[in-house]
Amino acid sequence: MSSIDDIPAADWDRLKADTSPFLRHAFFAALEHSGCTTATTGWQPAHLVLRRGERTVGIIPAFRKYHSMGEYVFDWAWADAYARYDLDYYPKLLMAVPFTPAQGARLLLEPELREQLTPDDLHGLLNDIAARLDCHSWHLLFPQAADRPLLERPDSLHRLGCQFHWINRDYESFDDFLATLTSRKRKSIRKERRQVAEQGIEFTHFPGTALPGHILETFFTFYQATYLKRGQRPYLNLEFFRMLRAKQPEQMHIVMALKDEQMIAGALFLLGEGTLYGRYWGCLEEYQHLHFETCYYQGIELAIARGLHRFDAGAQGEHKLVRGFEPQLTHSWHWVAHRGFTRAIGDFCREEAEEVRAYRESALQALPYRRAN
Repeated sequence: MSSIDDIPAADWDRLKADTSPFLRHAFFAALEHSGCTTATTGWQPAHLVLRRGERTVGIIPAFRKYHSMGEYVFDWAWADAYARYDLDYYPKLLMAVPFTPAQGARLLLEPELREQLTPDDLHGLLNDIAARLDCHSWHLLFPQAADRPLLERPDSLHRLGCQFHWINRDYESFDDFLATLTSRKRKSIRKERRQVAEQGIEFTHFPGTALPGHILETFFTFYQATYLKRGQRPYLNLEFFRMLRAKQPEQMHIVMALKDEQMIAGALFLLGEGTLYGRYWGCLEEYQHLHFETCYYQGIELAIARGLHRFDAGAQGEHKLVRGFEPQLTHSWHWVAHRGFTRAIGDFCREEAEEVRAYRESALQALPYRRAN
């Protein structure tokens, strides 16, 4: 489908079977209607709809992409290799949530269809669709565990990645969490938080259901600054955030940092049924440890207060490891039409996977938690 509006919201939300804020029809509609995901921005909607008769039995959120920005599974080297041989890498078919490296449902299927499909069926279907859309490859990013058996094939291009998530082990307070850390790491975090407070910085929380317009606009100014400091344009615009507040206020939460009663930084969190997602943040001036406090420690406190099991603070982050965030493997599946590149990319994925697994094992050993005697 060339627009989210071609798919009834009732069909989409009936099939998503996922409480993630990123999987709702309203989220994709906000991205498209605000102009963030359009052919002009290189994100041409191409959502796949599976039907039996008049009934929609499956949906796969998808886009026809003309670049690799905003994906967080990096294939720039693949595109460069194609270019060196004077071959077209783009357009490609991307099945993912735009600008969102969070694991979740990617195959929105009725249970009966899910039971009947095989990995060969699914791969054959996606290969055919990519060819019909004149795409040279397809890429399905960050699927949840329930989707992975349908993607696993011995000859599939399967990539691994690593993120860092914080796990709530029924803590009743931040101090309960700190008590599980080694003495050195516990003291280090307390020192960071104390130094933020000593700079005269305080924090105010704004749930999306009670989020004033001027707070959202100030947050957007901070969010823009994060990109502008790197000489980039932000992926999202203010209209997107306004639409998100209008349609999904119960899943939004903004934390503002204040100094001398002036807002100096902000972070946006989104809430699923059991997971807190740290998404965007920004500041106009740098303060010691402000990023860690605003994005991580305030998020941990929020997850504890809401009884959420997991805190996914986004991509990257060895700096999260020393603050109690644990390494988690992420997955993506890929297909390229060119048979010669299929072999080369397959070798790359296998070698990369070994490195990622070794990295995760090393990270597990470096976690700051006290070890049981």
